[in-house]
Amino acid sequence: MKSILTSMACVVFGLGAAPAAKAPQQSWAHFARIAAYSLGNNNNASIAESAARDHVLGIEVDNDIPGRYESFLDPTQKLKDIRAMADAAHRAGNHAFVYIAGTECITAHADHAAHSVVKDHPDWLQRKITGEPATFTGGAAFWIREGDEDVWITPYANDWRKVYMERVRQIAGTGIDGIYVDIPYWMTHFDGWENTWASFDDHTVAAFREKTGLDARKDLKLGDFKDTNFRKWVDFRIETMTDFLNDIRENARSVNPKILLIPEIYPGIEQEATRVGADVYQIYGVSDAIAHEYEFGEGDHMASSRSQLDWFLYQAGMLSFRAFAQGKPTWILNYSWDGDKNVDAREAMKNLAMSQVIAGANFWDAPGHSMAGSNDEATRTAIFKWIEKNERSIYLPRTPMHPVGVYFSPKSRDYSPDEFLASYRGVLVMLLQAHQEFQVVTPRTLSQFRGETLVLPNVSVLGEAEKSALQGFVANWGKIVITGHDETGLAPSEKIIHFENCPARDFLAGLRTDFAKGLQAPPAKLLQALQVRHDLEVDAPATVASNFGEVDGKPQIFLANFGGLMPGKSAVPESVPQIKVRVSTPRSVSLTYLPFLGEKQTLQGVRRGEQLEFTLPDLERGAIVTVDPPSENRK
Repeated sequence: MKSILTSMACVVFGLGAAPAAKAPQQSWAHFARIAAYSLGNNNNASIAESAARDHVLGIEVDNDIPGRYESFLDPTQKLKDIRAMADAAHRAGNHAFVYIAGTECITAHADHAAHSVVKDHPDWLQRKITGEPATFTGGAAFWIREGDEDVWITPYANDWRKVYMERVRQIAGTGIDGIYVDIPYWMTHFDGWENTWASFDDHTVAAFREKTGLDARKDLKLGDFKDTNFRKWVDFRIETMTDFLNDIRENARSVNPKILLIPEIYPGIEQEATRVGADVYQIYGVSDAIAHEYEFGEGDHMASSRSQLDWFLYQAGMLSFRAFAQGKPTWILNYSWDGDKNVDAREAMKNLAMSQVIAGANFWDAPGHSMAGSNDEATRTAIFKWIEKNERSIYLPRTPMHPVGVYFSPKSRDYSPDEFLASYRGVLVMLLQAHQEFQVVTPRTLSQFRGETLVLPNVSVLGEAEKSALQGFVANWGKIVITGHDETGLAPSEKIIHFENCPARDFLAGLRTDFAKGLQAPPAKLLQALQVRHDLEVDAPATVASNFGEVDGKPQIFLANFGGLMPGKSAVPESVPQIKVRVSTPRSVSLTYLPFLGEKQTLQGVRRGEQLEFTLPDLERGAIVTVDPPSENRK
């Protein structure tokens, strides 16, 4: 199929110029190939042996201390087991990290036990504004057994937090390489709690009053984002969870400076982050990596049930995470297959792994919605072996070359999620399908952005520092394209283009209704406004996602093919022939073509005026294309 979207992505590099600078130091977590295991009293050696056999780098062990009330009170045996696991992993040349709960705590057999959190410390519990405590029993979630008590605790319960941080320091003292904190949330994700905006317990209400002077039970219009006081509550909840994770990290590092903090978070760029209070944009600043159990929308979120549009939206989310991370690792704990008889589990696993590594994220597959095990160990091993062999191309830092900037505004997402997210995701999907290089820009990176064009997709909230940075961007070298809201305060200028109605939002809406049929063309005027000069072009169908970066001094193109994938029916993409890559250069460069799970091939181009044109081999799932300098300049 011939592309209806031929695009240009820009490269600022001297083909065949000086050798690349040495790559910055990276930790083992950047190259992790993750698998999870249940840690017992005497199985640490067998776990280490299994990990080595399966090419696992980064052993997750489930041995939760603070999330189980019994070991919260007495962690002695679990600490001994964690230390033994750390020693076994290190002897095998591997790394291990241990699971702990965030704000959740379970008491086993609480219906018969003399002690439980509810019985001993009812004031610790998060609560609805009506006073109902966040306590649950079997059936509320698949991991809560009948007779057990599951509670969610406020981070402002100081007696609990003091013991919690002591347990963190004890865990760090075992020599384990990382602490994996599972879902440190406000309880707003179980049935009946989604719209509560908890917690309204005495400890949390008092902390909010001390910070703002407001009574959270009386002075807010819950759910009304036009209410200034409610916005303060939203900000407070996010700041609380960010501070809680930072406290864990600092306590762990006080004992073991090399230990990593790795929270597991399911909301991504979407509005669920605002509701649960765990915002990965903020959390990256206080973490060493994030394990994204990334889900959005309705459905079971299995890779085997994703639509083609879902695959593109996941790319948009993961590439956003990579921008938020600013060089830190991004792990993705997603699920490929859940027993669908119409889909081969091995093919679903390959699709999931390809989509993640193409985005520069680390692959972690697990069966069903569990963390441990695999749908097919042989397939996982083959994937891990390929990743290990090609890890430099996948995980060395990707430097933007000549991108269109796309602005992610956390507060626009928090306060106007429907407007902002549709526009932001629409722009990213449009650029992915148009094979045009982009860079996600955030408030933390705005002042360093050096691209020619920056798009503000329905950004409704801008602080004074952001406005000042935008003013400097326009005054010095940049052009701004605004869609929808204009909160910049900038005077009209030929360097500012404003679309009153966001074309990218309409484009995404059209894809939602008719993605597979028409592969509708993107809004031409918006694409034209975003156009930048280009030395590297990709001509491919819109069912192929392209992103770009300079890796180890060489331009690379990362291609992901989602054509032909049908939820619950087909997990094998339709191969794409005759993809063209054109390089504007007078030099005789070559391309290295690395197909997903395949071997590298060297490609030679055909001179067409000022360009070299390369025809790629048929694209199956995905590939990494590298522009190599002339042979005389190679080291």
